[in-house]
Amino acid sequence: MTLVDLAAVAAALPDPWSSRPLAEVGDARVKVLRMSGAGLPQERHPTAEVLLVLDGRLELEVAGRHVPVPAGQLYVVPADTPHAVRAGSRGTLLIVERG
Repeated sequence: MTLVDLAAVAAALPDPWSSRPLAEVGDARVKVLRMSGAGLPQERHPTAEVLLVLDGRLELEVAGRHVPVPAGQLYVVPADTPHAVRAGSRGTLLIVERG
């Protein structure tokens, strides 16, 4: 698969915050998900994670600091950094993470 309609894939997801893997590039996995407005608890990963907001807005809490990420912007969460999604996050998010 080389051409992907990200809006259609996100709209077809069964539940908000469920993701669908789209591709693997080297050791990275590319996923899309639909944000619902609800927050998500804090987490951390052993590798960096790229969060690209396709539409809407992502409200992050990164190491205790509020980081708003509007549509068309991306944020790289460094490895081992605690981060959470704050309430009010809505839209479509593309995630690139190590597989």
